[in-house]
Amino acid sequence: MAITLRTLLASRALNLRQAGSTTANEDTPIEWVAMTELEDPRPFLSGGEVVLTTGIRLKSATSQRSFVRHVHTAGSLAVGFGVGLGHRKVPAAFLEEAATLGLPVFEVPYDTPFMAIGKLVADAQSAQHYEHLENLLRGHQVLAACLLRGKGLPALLRELASMLKTDVVLWQYGTELHSTGATGLDRQWHQVPIATGLQDRSVLAIAEPYGRSAMVDYAQSLISLELSNQATLRSRSRDANGQLLSDVVAGLLTGADAELRLASAGIDVEAKWSILLIDVAPGQRRALRTLPLPSDFGQSVTALVEERLVIMARAAPTQVDGLAEYFDAAGLGARIGVGGTYSKPSGLRWSYFEARESLTRGELVNLPDKLSLTSLLLASTDVPLGDLAAEALNPVMDFDRKHDADLFRTLERYLELDGSVAAVAESMDLHRNTVRYRLQQLSKLSGHDPATMAGRVHLYLAVRWVRLG
Repeated sequence: MAITLRTLLASRALNLRQAGSTTANEDTPIEWVAMTELEDPRPFLSGGEVVLTTGIRLKSATSQRSFVRHVHTAGSLAVGFGVGLGHRKVPAAFLEEAATLGLPVFEVPYDTPFMAIGKLVADAQSAQHYEHLENLLRGHQVLAACLLRGKGLPALLRELASMLKTDVVLWQYGTELHSTGATGLDRQWHQVPIATGLQDRSVLAIAEPYGRSAMVDYAQSLISLELSNQATLRSRSRDANGQLLSDVVAGLLTGADAELRLASAGIDVEAKWSILLIDVAPGQRRALRTLPLPSDFGQSVTALVEERLVIMARAAPTQVDGLAEYFDAAGLGARIGVGGTYSKPSGLRWSYFEARESLTRGELVNLPDKLSLTSLLLASTDVPLGDLAAEALNPVMDFDRKHDADLFRTLERYLELDGSVAAVAESMDLHRNTVRYRLQQLSKLSGHDPATMAGRVHLYLAVRWVRLG
């Protein structure tokens, strides 16, 4: 601990004696010791120091009072007056002015060198600095051990909160990852940015009151490194799991081989799993590679398939609405398609098809429905539906772009309304003859007549393929 005026005056080796009656500043730590014989030492004082002088130049009461005022104005804690050289005792005018201003004064005997006082203060400061370094190093070791021993960020934050004697909370993508206490709006927070090299807005928030601490700087670097490592691991894991799931969905991996590979990815094929398929705007898809999930999905397995995030969740997910809110808080306008809950690799494949089909409905959260034969055809890699859809509809969409003809939307409404020209005309506010004329153009451009069953089925599959993306 830094030495105080009370401790300094109590030192028997120095034989110091309080010369005034004031006891102000007795328990304030002494910043340093300034020795001076200047009449105005203010340019060399910064506040918080003890000023030592023999007053050899302070011959008059006026100069003595002026010296005391200058020292007080500079913010010094006290004055040590050395007697036996310029003055036999501390001058009365000096003491009177000091008493008026509340500035402590003590007498330094002739045989006590000023250097001894300076050394005592310096030694105390050195000891305090050494103790501070020891505590800092010990704290560094404790925080680093949390990560090195696999306890993770929650343990690191608990230790940091204990050292700072306040609560801390870690935010990423606008969402709370970990906290050590209440995080309500009624609390004030000091925010420290966490750099991870990603546009994830990671922030370490420390509850007020908070004083500057070097421990926070070290924790900041550890958290940054850990979040970066976690992001890298998530990205690699999602790529690997995405390839695995793609093989299962495509039917390239089946039976015991599929069960073994899925088990190595953390999927117990005897348990029931549900697929959640998350899609965001193309410009936001990079975030899906590293985005952490809320704690409710801590036991889930994630993958990337066709630039969409796949969450393989145990049992039927009940927190889907909360997941949509999570993506919204992260600044990602996500749509979520949910598949049914099944076991075995075949069940996982079926759930993926259901999630993919439900995603086409375009709502923020799309719950599963019965899987149709159409969806199975669209999901099959053995049927060249993409080529067939392009052959039939590319001429139609090209014509729409050139002539603003709205043929494709007319076809969609025609198929949705079970081939009723009257219903299409009413829903699009068109004359029936206009609808018939558009359908004739469609038939010529696509090579398939929507008025016939075969043509309608072909065009229906082609439109679904386009909408599936």
